[in-house]
Amino acid sequence: MAHIHTLRHAHRALVKRLEAGTAALPEPSSDRARKGWQEILEILFSPEDAVLAGRMPVKPAHLEQLAVKFNIRKDVLKVRLDSMCERGLIIDLINPGTGQTVYFLAPPVVGFIEFSLMRAHDGLPKKRLAEAFEAYAHGDDTFFREVFGKETFIGRTLVHETALQDEALPEVLDWERATAIIEQASAVAVSLCYCRHKNAHLGKACDAPLENCLSVNSGADFVTRRNFGRAIEKAEALDILKASREGGLVQIADNVVEQPAYICNCCGCCCGQLEAMNTYSLITVTPSGFIASCSPELCAGCSRCSRACPVTAITMTAHRADAQRTNNLLPAVKEELCIGCGICADTCTTGGIAMVRRTTQPRVPQNSIEKTVRMMLERGRLPDLLFDQGASRTHYFMNRILAAVCSLPPVDRALASEQLRSRFVRFALARFQDATRS
Repeated sequence: MAHIHTLRHAHRALVKRLEAGTAALPEPSSDRARKGWQEILEILFSPEDAVLAGRMPVKPAHLEQLAVKFNIRKDVLKVRLDSMCERGLIIDLINPGTGQTVYFLAPPVVGFIEFSLMRAHDGLPKKRLAEAFEAYAHGDDTFFREVFGKETFIGRTLVHETALQDEALPEVLDWERATAIIEQASAVAVSLCYCRHKNAHLGKACDAPLENCLSVNSGADFVTRRNFGRAIEKAEALDILKASREGGLVQIADNVVEQPAYICNCCGCCCGQLEAMNTYSLITVTPSGFIASCSPELCAGCSRCSRACPVTAITMTAHRADAQRTNNLLPAVKEELCIGCGICADTCTTGGIAMVRRTTQPRVPQNSIEKTVRMMLERGRLPDLLFDQGASRTHYFMNRILAAVCSLPPVDRALASEQLRSRFVRFALARFQDATRS
């Protein structure tokens, strides 16, 4: 990090703290990207904010614990935390059963980067921020490789239910269906799409709707309380899903089975996740359990599917036909790129493209704890999570983390044990392995 000395000391500490989370904000190598990176930090975090954020525990913590850690009176600290929550720098979650609030540092993604442009007017220099984000993400591939360069992704694709044949619909699980996620949600909110809002300030937004980013469950509660969006009825959310499908947008949800926090309606031209696939050839999203499949006898060779694919996973290839001087064009699906969104099948007018179950189903974390454990493990940061002084270190939260570690496949459990080098954790993993063998 040769150039980090150009940052204030407080921002250096914040960058170091972010390196202990599920996604860091690493210093890039190119001058253009580095300038954008520094500007993001300095626009969003005042030196005082950076000091506090840089000392936040990795795990969620109660106000009382933070007051002791920071040696600040609770009432004074609450005002500061609330101010940072209003700007999306810190996230506060309220337990609906107990009413207790925990605070944790928002990650860059999904977190303070998105929140910064989820409102049209709040005093932030939006155009300057958009230009800084663009420079950081596209000056080189440092940030995209930090966020997406591992096996466990932030988001997962939801197949368009309208793209499925009738016989396949009963096999689709509720957590695979956007409509079911909305219908079962405890709360729903809608916000501006960060990606399109950013591109609007850069003069290159597409014609897709700007207000169609859906938050659900605890995500909706935070977004509504902190004015990053507005609460909506489920009927309006379902209308947004329908309009997004009809508009050829990809529906990407939080990459968990239980209690997802959001559903985005994404385009290949603006969405950061899809853009990283197209620009840097990175796999950036967990595919749905479906994949596009061509039926040559039904295909008209019109190329609608290829033109509609948001990640250019379908190419038209020439095929010879008997008693015909010209070639037929048929779609060829690149299985390693297909995210299973179903846009191609929705676009096809002849039934030549259909969505079929993948032979191997993608691995989706059961809940946010498992997703966090996997992301931290893949980045070599599991010790930061397990030995952090956050809320309930030895009780409920710690037990859930250990349960997630113990549920990992044997190879990942061995990697976790090697990373931790802790007799306590090795003992826990060994006990779990003994139990599974008995």
